[in-house]
Amino acid sequence: MAAYLATQFETQHIQIFDDHKQAHQVELPTSALRLLVDILAELADGNAVKVVPVHAELTTQEAADLLNVSRPHFVKLLEDGVLAFHRTGKHRRVRFADLMQYKEARERASEQAMAELAQQSQELGMGYE
Repeated sequence: MAAYLATQFETQHIQIFDDHKQAHQVELPTSALRLLVDILAELADGNAVKVVPVHAELTTQEAADLLNVSRPHFVKLLEDGVLAFHRTGKHRRVRFADLMQYKEARERASEQAMAELAQQSQELGMGYE
């Protein structure tokens, strides 16, 4: 499978079999095949997968769920100006792309903080030896 995904070709031909064991040729964009492999890997690891268009707008509950925080905490982030949002009537909406950018920045900051703590632990001799 890795050879198929590493190709420079824009499309790939794969074979799928129906319930009657009949083979069918399917042409997929290589990028779609990579996405399919990633989705299947996540499912195999027991993770839920949700496909959301990048241009989608999310409710505060949907966004909070994706960040694994409470809705009130997420609303506070919005009111504090941490994330951009707009209102549709009385309801707040957040762009999925903005939310993912925030999530990635938060994860990078967390990883950096953990690395710094590990370094300090090593320097102070607090690590496992």
